[in-house]
Amino acid sequence: MASHRRPKQPSRARVTVLTTAAAAAVAFSSQAANAAPSEKPSKDEVKAKVDKLYEQAEQATEKYNGAKEKQEKLQKEISTIQDNVARGQEELNELRDSLGLAAASQYRTGSIDPSVQLFLSANPDDYLDKASTLDQLSSQQVEALKKVQEKQRELAQERAEASEKLKDLASTRAELGKKKKEVQGKLASAQKLLNSLTAAEKQALAAEQDRASRDSERDALTDNVPPGSGRAAAAYAFAQSQLGKPYVYGATGMSSYDCSGLTSRAYAAAGVQIPRTSEAQAQYGTKIYSVSQLKVGDLVFFFNDLHHVGLYAGNGQIIHAPRTGTVVRYESMDTIGGPFMFGVRV
Repeated sequence: MASHRRPKQPSRARVTVLTTAAAAAVAFSSQAANAAPSEKPSKDEVKAKVDKLYEQAEQATEKYNGAKEKQEKLQKEISTIQDNVARGQEELNELRDSLGLAAASQYRTGSIDPSVQLFLSANPDDYLDKASTLDQLSSQQVEALKKVQEKQRELAQERAEASEKLKDLASTRAELGKKKKEVQGKLASAQKLLNSLTAAEKQALAAEQDRASRDSERDALTDNVPPGSGRAAAAYAFAQSQLGKPYVYGATGMSSYDCSGLTSRAYAAAGVQIPRTSEAQAQYGTKIYSVSQLKVGDLVFFFNDLHHVGLYAGNGQIIHAPRTGTVVRYESMDTIGGPFMFGVRV
């Protein structure tokens, strides 16, 4: 017989939950449909992000510069060692040839002295041990053999040193490639952000930078702060002659510069060879911690890790190579983007 039982009704609590969930889903769908697309970042927001990327790129650039400098130094050292090894091998061959002539002379007379046979053995140290029991060595033979021994030891040591430096060079080259890739990645990200700006925004941004540079130049030229020394004045004059040349990471002139590339080239023009990187330059001269005590031509360092350097231009201004997309220019120390750490008087 068919059942006439009534179907079970959902509980009131379940109905409430389902109704609430459905309402929430409808509301969410409505909000999603009506939500405006995310707003395009403003010019100032883009500038802030780009400035941060450029700062990170400059940090990596100084590491890149350090690795490149180390690579060049290692290459020179390895070349010198290899030249020494080549000359040492020639000297060793000459010593062995002279011993061979002595053996040949004795052979032509019909016999080779046992001491000479040992003398020509593959192991000179073994020869000395055995020859000493024969009591047949002349002072001239002893001297010749000692020279062979000494030259062999020198060559072994130099070859070992060259091998270690070649390993170091390979590691340095790997670090150089890593830092180069890091710099290029930061610059590409910054360029992508800049490309998102409209033509009018790009023009406005460039105008702001030009105006700030002109104001800094005016302030520097109206100041009467004297240069620290003749070489500081010469370095500063050189930097002034490079105004307008573009920033390129890893560059040391004459067509382009990065920050420490400009300062090292400026002091080289003044006859002073300072280190290549900003971190190394910071350890070169006498530190000046008060801005009021700085003189024109002093090196000035920014950020906690000292990854940016310029030349003091007076009245709180510097000449420097700021970052990619800019040129060597005057700028206020207040707008560098990082704290002033100290100056260095060379």
